[in-house]
Amino acid sequence: MKPAPPPVIRVDAAAWRGGQHKTISRALPEEVAVAITYDRATFAVMMASPLDLEDFAVGFSLSEGIINHVDEITDFETVVVDDGIECRMTLLPEKREALGARRRHIAGPLGCGLCGLDSLAQAARASPKVQAAATMTAAAIADAVSRMARLQVLNNETRAVHGAAFFNPARNDLLLREDIGRHNALDKLTGAVARRGDPPGAGAVLLTSRLSLDLIQKTAVFGAGILVAISVPTARAVREAAQAGITLVAVARDDGFEVFTHPGRVIFGAQSDVA
Repeated sequence: MKPAPPPVIRVDAAAWRGGQHKTISRALPEEVAVAITYDRATFAVMMASPLDLEDFAVGFSLSEGIINHVDEITDFETVVVDDGIECRMTLLPEKREALGARRRHIAGPLGCGLCGLDSLAQAARASPKVQAAATMTAAAIADAVSRMARLQVLNNETRAVHGAAFFNPARNDLLLREDIGRHNALDKLTGAVARRGDPPGAGAVLLTSRLSLDLIQKTAVFGAGILVAISVPTARAVREAAQAGITLVAVARDDGFEVFTHPGRVIFGAQSDVA
């Protein structure tokens, strides 16, 4: 079997910095075509970083509603082929039949989170209502965001990939996955959490990317009640988070953050309510 390509490739580049020309070595993240297949039939093809692909396949399957639980995948293997990597899954018979009724082929570039939808109505579908009761202090959120940056091994080397993390405040535990695509990173995290058996409602999702509608929808399906991102959300993302019952925390930087929806899950402390 062919080996999977490495996630980072070093290349030489001619640099012009400070009025001077020199040759430098640059670490670049690799991207490969990853096919998501069920019972040897391709359902989706996405460009992704070639690591944590079982997490990616499981998380994608959960986000897309192909499965409701990781045990509904009875077999999994990754196979490196000439044009990329296939994530081959075998489903329980009842899930296989349900998939046959809705099968479509998705060809998704790394920046697109709603590729392959059949209609505008599918893009506007309502997110499930999140019932998670977990709360977090403002200090814990700030600390988790800071820790996440330090754990991004791939991004610290290349400065070119997104990260998604799950923070469990009860255990002070941070589980992180990375990918060139922000949607892929969240799918990988969803799969990693599901495979580890953590309850999504017990913690928060942290993202290094901007917040758009599709990321709110994925988080709602995942079941986390708190979503934190370092960038500004779209207006549609804020409306979707409000409807889905998600506490949307954004613009999370070194000096603090902003809470756009359902602030009751964030404990600010006695002094923070004073203007």
